[in-house]
Parts: sequence; C-alpha cells; structure tokens
Amino acid sequence: MKIALIGYGKMGKEIEQIALDKGHDIVLRITSKDKLAVEDLKKCDVAIEFTRPETVIENINLCFEANLPIVVGTTGWYHAFNDIKHQVEAKKQSLFYATNFSVGVNLFFKLNEQMAQLMQGHGYELNIEEIHHTQKLDAPSGTAITTAERLLANYPDKKGWKLADEATATDIAITAVRTPNVPGTHKVTFNSDIDSISLEHIAHNRKGFAGGALLAAEWLVDKKGVFTMQDLLNF
Repeated sequence: MKIALIGYGKMGKEIEQIALDKGHDIVLRITSKDKLAVEDLKKCDVAIEFTRPETVIENINLCFEANLPIVVGTTGWYHAFNDIKHQVEAKKQSLFYATNFSVGVNLFFKLNEQMAQLMQGHGYELNIEEIHHTQKLDAPSGTAITTAERLLANYPDKKGWKLADEATATDIAITAVRTPNVPGTHKVTFNSDIDSISLEHIAHNRKGFAGGALLAAEWLVDKKGVFTMQDLLNF
C-alpha cells in the first residue's frame, strides 16, 4: 500500500516505522513547511493526516480532489463535520476519523458506556481527568471529549461537559493536566459519599495510536463513506 503521511511529526514518524515494518511504502511525507499538491496525492493509495486544526480541512479537501481515501487523526475541526460529511456523500469519497485510534482507548470508550448505564440512578457524581505531555496545546483532549459524549448518552443526570473550573452540577467536569513525557492518560471516576469506582486508560507510548491509525488506513482503502473506530472494531 502506498501511503501519504500528511504531518510528519512524532506521530507521523511512529506510523512510518510501523508501516515500513508491515511492508507498506511511504511515498509522500508532508511537514509543516511543505506544500500539499493534488498531483502528488494521486500517486498514493491512502493518506494519514495528523496536523493541526487550522490546516486539516484544507488537507481533507485536497485528498477529496485527488480521490484519495483519508484517515484523519487531527481534532479541533468538528465544527465543519457536517459540511465534510456532505462532501463525502456527494463526491463518493472515503473518510475515517477518530479522536483516538488506539484499540485500547476504544475499548475504554465502550466500557465507560456500559459503566454509565450500570451506575445511573445510584447517586454517583461523575468526572473525567486527562493527562498529556506539555506539547499538547488543546484542552481538554479530543479523547476526553469523546469519553464525555459517550458517557452523556448513557447518563441522563448530566446534560453536558465543561472544564472543571467552569462545570456546574449538571456538567461532567473534565480536569486537564499537562506534564512532560506523558503520551496520554484518561480516567473516569464515579464518586459517592460511600465509595469511588474508576476506570483508567494509560498509554505507555504512541505505538497504540500509530498502529490503530495504520489499521484504519488498511481497512478504509476499498470503502466509500464516513467511518470511525466503532465501524472498524464492529461495536
């Protein structure tokens, strides 16, 4: 498989190593200093995009113009999701997006949905903590937001989510911590006066994220439409 890496930072390089080990070819590497061109994209079978919120939409559109399936790991662009989804359907394109490609994290999402269903009505307060490296600029993380949204769908006592210093009684409070050399930790806790029950996912390195993104690219190539990890994992 011929892969375009749109974004060649730490994540892009991690994906590259796993892809090469599996026998794939990296035919295009795009850094923040490079100009992405449709003609170059046409030489590829799939693109994997990890850049920044201010560039991701243009990158997606260029892949659509090249008729190239794209896997998007960048977050912070979901305000434009409906428009992008409409383009996928109208132009018969292929888009796979996720806030986190780790199989373990997606199992964590699913387990939290089930936990919320079980805990509903038993008087527990709910909160989320996420810890990431200091280079991560957005807060809360996309993974924490996805966790909150999955919980909200199964825990009617809460109506929304906010960062902890802004949260009200009807919100899921998210605490975002930035500390050096932490790939990503997410913890959901149900608290009562009697006890606490927690579910935590700790990433030891970036391999889970990178491997999941490559798995998504392999899965996407012959499909048309908008897909997520729930489709890949058949949840």
